[in-house]
Amino acid sequence: MPRNHSDERVWFALELSLAWRSNRLAGTAECAGRKGAGIPRREFWATLGSALREDQVTQWIEIEADALRHNIEVLRGVVSPGTQLAAVVKANAYGHGLAEVAPVVAREVEWLAVHSPKEVRELRELGIESAVLVMGFATPHELGWLDDRCHVLVSTEETIGWLGELRRGGGPAVSVHLKVETGTNRQGVRIERIPCMCAAARREGLEVAGLAMHFANIEDTLEPTFARRQLATFHDALETMKRALGHRPRWIHAACSAAALLVREADFNIARVGISMYGHWPSRETQLAWQLEHGKQALDLEPSLTWRTVIGQLKTVPAGETVGYGRTWRALRETRLAVLPVGYADGYPRVLGNRSRVLIRGVPAPVVGRVCMNIIMVDVTDVPDVAVGDPVTLIGREGELAVTAEELASHCGTINYEILARLSPAIPRRLKGTAVS
Repeated sequence: MPRNHSDERVWFALELSLAWRSNRLAGTAECAGRKGAGIPRREFWATLGSALREDQVTQWIEIEADALRHNIEVLRGVVSPGTQLAAVVKANAYGHGLAEVAPVVAREVEWLAVHSPKEVRELRELGIESAVLVMGFATPHELGWLDDRCHVLVSTEETIGWLGELRRGGGPAVSVHLKVETGTNRQGVRIERIPCMCAAARREGLEVAGLAMHFANIEDTLEPTFARRQLATFHDALETMKRALGHRPRWIHAACSAAALLVREADFNIARVGISMYGHWPSRETQLAWQLEHGKQALDLEPSLTWRTVIGQLKTVPAGETVGYGRTWRALRETRLAVLPVGYADGYPRVLGNRSRVLIRGVPAPVVGRVCMNIIMVDVTDVPDVAVGDPVTLIGREGELAVTAEELASHCGTINYEILARLSPAIPRRLKGTAVS
């Protein structure tokens, strides 16, 4: 595992805070003779500047290993006995960090699920030998990263042909799972094509080991009529595959997080769990549907990600002046402004300007002005004893308050998945909690 500097970062931020606070009286005295010096005017010197050591950073993401384990245990208790779990770690583990998440969850579940063969290679480089379900598109040149512990979802005969060429060239004979079209109209093969697909796999010397589907409308509604219609189609596809193969496939899977939480008929023998494993409900509708059936406190998912930065600069904005590009925010009073070294290039959406908040010293501070590429500004006038170097929570909890991915998604008109998955891979991540043995 990579060397982890997060504890040093937090302590360094606190040391900076104390150092700047020790200079506060001097800074205040320096401004005392100026008109309207109610707020110490430290904008000319109160910056991180060259104080950061070479191994320090200005933002980081913390991943709670124990929260991941807890969520897996919760999900294990929800699905039917005998249903295996596939932990979905595509998209850099939903933005949490593949290198941090995969070694933890691989010890707790039977499968890992990814989008591409490139992610298989990354898992193997981490020393993870788990069975892997490859769910997305794969080009011929990527197939060399597959091995005999990989199972590939396919929905075209072309892909089966590529996998056959891989086998004939001395590569692994990977197992094939057919993805059937049941109504999502994304990837997927029509039921009537299943016999042809099975025959193509047989010609290529490949085992058709599984059948899979994906729900179209299980998260966004309290009425699962269409989901049940998809399940009925899936059962028809299963019967068609049994006739084509002469036996039932070993692996059958339909459940995503929402289905794993709500629809026992979708369990089969693998459930693919993604957003719920990271501690988030797939949607408000999913959470409400669960609560209507089980009660409000019946399921406790724990968010596993916290995103933090530090105050890079403090300055005073006189009443009446504007802040940021487009002059979209005007100070109605003399305002203490904190400048934070994070922006939309890091995954903090531009639309959050003048809408969202951060937490500093356990106090909410509104984001003011437009979010810039690498900078945001927050109003800290009402945050007591604020200082350069103070840690700032962008997503996560401080005491009794929290800024959640769901809150930011609501401001953006999007979903929690997108907020998390778009966190820049360049942000340093560290694992907290019980170490991987």
